Amino acid sequence: MTTYDGWRPRRAPETRGRAGAPHTPIDYAKIGRSSVRRRARGMTHSEAGAGLEAAEQQAHLDRRDESAFDDGGRRAAELAEWQRVVQLLAATGGPYDPDTDVVVQEELAEDRRREEAEQQRSQEQQRVADRAEELARLGGAGRLDRSMPTRAGDEAARDLLDENRDYRTAKVDAWLAHALADESGHYADPAARTAAVGLLPVPVRARAALLAALARTGAPVDGDLEFAGHLAQADPAATTALAAWLENAAAVKGGTA
Repeated sequence: MTTYDGWRPRRAPETRGRAGAPHTPIDYAKIGRSSVRRRARGMTHSEAGAGLEAAEQQAHLDRRDESAFDDGGRRAAELAEWQRVVQLLAATGGPYDPDTDVVVQEELAEDRRREEAEQQRSQEQQRVADRAEELARLGGAGRLDRSMPTRAGDEAARDLLDENRDYRTAKVDAWLAHALADESGHYADPAARTAAVGLLPVPVRARAALLAALARTGAPVDGDLEFAGHLAQADPAATTALAAWLENAAAVKGGTA
């Protein structure tokens, strides 16, 4: 069984990308609409009416062929598009031109917006991946310290390392905790510190709170202070409570102005 334009319906597959990549389903309805617009270009109202009639006859014949039922919605979309074109030309008289068809141009504009958004998403994913690789390399080499300022988006890079179960995530966590405690790098911005509540894991925030509290007591916090990380990882709530207690103690002694 063939259709008006020689297209034969078949089971709608999904596109195959590279290994591990998500499959993108083919939009057969969109293909059907595009096919009608291509064939209808230059047609008058009567010619488009003949096209619609031929498509309806073919759809009637398709009902006898079970294979035509699984066409991904293309045939129904073609019929609807023929009907729309005929109605449009009944008002304008023709010839039909997709380039001046408002519906077509709006769809094309939406496609462009979608493509741009997808491109931006891909670029952001690549940026995060590059930053994660950089932080992991510096952490593994022991060069991830206060001389390396944090940047907006480092939380996402940290999450990517954690998802990949990179052993250097612990180094990045310590670095982020120190930066948050010091309010340095992009954490100098109060909005960034507020956002960190939803972007950083609880143990990292608890560690930062303890480091900040220790600094206010006058204790040196220039070293790694691994115990702070161990405490925060083992019991974040208790670590946060200890930080609050130290803050109060420092306030009583005049440690906070």
